Amino acid sequence: MEKLFIPFMMSGDPTPELTIELAYTLQQSGADVIELGVPYSDPLADGPTIQRAASRALAQGMNIQRAMELVPNMRKKGVEIPIVLFTYYNPVLQYGIERLMEQLQAHEIDALLVPDIPLEQRDAISGLAEQYGIPLISLVAPNSAQRVQTIVKQASGFLYCVSSLGVTGERTVLNPDIVAFLAQVKRHSHVPVAVGFGISTNEQVKSIFEHADGVIIGSKMINIIEEKRQQLVQEETREMALQQIKREIMQLVQA
Repeated sequence: MEKLFIPFMMSGDPTPELTIELAYTLQQSGADVIELGVPYSDPLADGPTIQRAASRALAQGMNIQRAMELVPNMRKKGVEIPIVLFTYYNPVLQYGIERLMEQLQAHEIDALLVPDIPLEQRDAISGLAEQYGIPLISLVAPNSAQRVQTIVKQASGFLYCVSSLGVTGERTVLNPDIVAFLAQVKRHSHVPVAVGFGISTNEQVKSIFEHADGVIIGSKMINIIEEKRQQLVQEETREMALQQIKREIMQLVQA
């Protein structure tokens, strides 16, 4: 199986229009799937980098509806790879679960990831997700080792394996127990296993690729975009910034 590169991006950061451009750039950089984040004011799993991006996106008026509305425009731009909507349980409940499934389908969104939904409450979403043909991505973390088989049994799309406990953010060293944990997960998984949280260097990417089917990169992606923010918002420097972002990402994920 070819290794999967799954970058995370925040809808509306730096602007809704640039989200469309950046999604296309991610595809050109080798992305196999895009995680499209919905900004939320009280995120459980996000570290400072993604929180900053969420604050900027909220200031742009971004919400779950507007994030979904970006996707058809990404498709018109030429984005053909699957897009996973990443949001939290409270916005889902506020929006309405069945209404969300209808809109995911209508806006050509391929899957849904809700990191803070408890395993015991997953059925509230999974039944409708299955009815509408929307894979509900499961997460498994080192502290859920006793429930790996239960989680994996429910997995669809791919399995998001959290490399370490805590919030998102770049890490200089990955959890030394991740290899053994991945071996346990892969023994039971019938879907690809992708690893996220803290992956920020080419060496870490290569290490993860040795033991998993894919790598999920979030905070590092946001940092790369954040560093080019001023050039991106200026029309005369935008294309140069997009090309620089593409080069940096390709260097990061080259096997």
